[in-house]
Amino acid sequence: MRNIGIMAHIDAGKTTTTERILYYSGKSHRIGEVDNGEATMDWMEQEQNRGITITSAATTCFWKDNQINIIDTPGHVDFTAEVERSLRVLDGAIAIFCAVGGVEPQSETVWHQADTYDVPRMAFINKMDRIGADFFAAVEDMKTKLRANPVILQLPIGAESDFEGIIDLIHMREIRWNKETNGMDFEFSEIAPERKELADKWYDAMLDGLGSYSDEIMELFLEGEPIPEDLLKKVIRKETIERNIIPTFTGASLKNIGVQTLLDAVIDFLPCPDDVPNAIGHSVKTEEAVEIDRKIDGPPLALAFKIQADREAGPLTFIRVYSGTIKKGATLYNINKKKRERVNRILRMHSNRSEDLSSLSAGDIGVLIGSKITQTGDTLGSEGFQVLLENMNFPEPVIAVAIEPKTMSDRDKLKKSLETLSTEDPTFTISENDDTGQLVISGMGELHLDVLVTRVTKEFKVGANIGNPQVSYRESVTAEVVHTEKFQKLIAGKENMAEITLKVVPLERGSGNIFTSEIGEKELPREMLDAVTRGVNNAFSSGIMYGYPAIDIGVTLIGVQYSELTASPFAYEAVGSMGFDAACRKASPALLEPIMNLDIMTPVDYVGEVIGNLTTRGGIITSLESKPTIEHIRAQAPMASMFGYSTSLRSVTQGRGTFGMEFSHFAPKPGGI
Repeated sequence: MRNIGIMAHIDAGKTTTTERILYYSGKSHRIGEVDNGEATMDWMEQEQNRGITITSAATTCFWKDNQINIIDTPGHVDFTAEVERSLRVLDGAIAIFCAVGGVEPQSETVWHQADTYDVPRMAFINKMDRIGADFFAAVEDMKTKLRANPVILQLPIGAESDFEGIIDLIHMREIRWNKETNGMDFEFSEIAPERKELADKWYDAMLDGLGSYSDEIMELFLEGEPIPEDLLKKVIRKETIERNIIPTFTGASLKNIGVQTLLDAVIDFLPCPDDVPNAIGHSVKTEEAVEIDRKIDGPPLALAFKIQADREAGPLTFIRVYSGTIKKGATLYNINKKKRERVNRILRMHSNRSEDLSSLSAGDIGVLIGSKITQTGDTLGSEGFQVLLENMNFPEPVIAVAIEPKTMSDRDKLKKSLETLSTEDPTFTISENDDTGQLVISGMGELHLDVLVTRVTKEFKVGANIGNPQVSYRESVTAEVVHTEKFQKLIAGKENMAEITLKVVPLERGSGNIFTSEIGEKELPREMLDAVTRGVNNAFSSGIMYGYPAIDIGVTLIGVQYSELTASPFAYEAVGSMGFDAACRKASPALLEPIMNLDIMTPVDYVGEVIGNLTTRGGIITSLESKPTIEHIRAQAPMASMFGYSTSLRSVTQGRGTFGMEFSHFAPKPGGI
């Protein structure tokens, strides 16, 4: 069994490659093309209309008696959470790079996400048939931008319109695919004399790269002895799993070249569940780290990595099983929520189609139907073995829009559909403005919110009006202040009184909010201290001056007046909230705005206009990198000035510029609101 993901920058050919894998493995009987809106894995109507992947689709196919569970992840930065949660449960991944663009901005993001989860990878340099394709430049890009160690196992024969096949360096032969049979048939031949020198050079480079990990290969190489294929494969597999090398392949998925050899490489070089280190969890009782044995007869333990709403079946809970066996009809224990969940059915997904299973065992990926409360990142197991698999961290939403129903009868339907979408997507949040009663939805970018709003109106058929996008600001303090707050109120004839002294200090960006107490339980009972803690923690979310959430503030309780006769938890919670508010107002509060990282690809001719346009939006250029046909601009700019940037970039580059944008940090907004 192999659990693999396919990851890359937008438009590198992930979904096209997955479609070929399904076709050649016999899972689908015709090739679905992304450009025609017929891709099996892009099953959502919006994915077909837009020609991009939005949700990570899961499927299973079989190749040479091996089961391969594949997750096709999105490439657009707005859907980065989909990639994050998929990588968490994968054992290996294929990173696809465009032979023209090389390592593009989102390629770097997903590569670093895969580093976080220690996922072994192979590289596939795709689109060798496109104008400007340069295999060796793409490999060089991997070395310089990703600090990767690619070991080339295939060379392209020709490039652009002359691309006709590949040279397989392990077996030292040429492979060509038959156009008449959509690449289903392929033939091997001797390496042509004019390519022999190049093949020999890269064969030696491959041996040199592997020799540093294997004395056996190095000895045979130095003695001029032939090196057995089995030995080469064994060393490549071992070093790939240990993440020392990146086996590198090439082809053109759209032209049906190179996919079967890529599937062979998945089996040969990527790990099966037994090859990767055991997952580490944390015991609920002792909070100690626990290594989870991958035993089929062990206690059941699984991670829910994705929730997908289904009109008829209810929530589909995608899980990766780490231990034991989960059977249909069984009852599982949600360790995060401390509640039981019943497994009504178990499915093996094929994009949006499915087949029923009776059980799922350790190492497998599948879908449970019947869970009511499980959310992304929850651990499902048994009450006798309560171990939490680590939670996933998702980025903060940075853009918000107001949404309201067209008619009052649509209000409940709208709320329900938004709640369904937020269960599916952890980076999508809903809040209600207390003053206006407006529903406000927040997400990762304009495209993200546009997709979600379209789903509300088309998929859930709810009439809704959308406001203009709003930036999600934050508030913080810039000075240190000590403040004493007193609360006194007569309630139901009883005097309620509390007095505390708080110290408020600014913390480094990204530290979060921290509340501590220097007061012991002798001076203030635990119940009252908990009430102060609640008051301060609740006040963090309601802001200081403008009502935006407060961030990066340290609050310390340094003094207290306590009398048994007048003390009550209510009074101490209230004084905690009021004290925080008053202290922060004295501590030179500042409004913070989200600053975005921009990666812009533009043809050389338009660099001046693109930079000029960015500067007028308050952007700061951080680097400029020249490639043969395009310029890669990295910049930072305030989120507030980036609305409508995609239209603006298209107009100054005559439709040829592309960009990726992701949240970087919060910084003080000049001049406040």
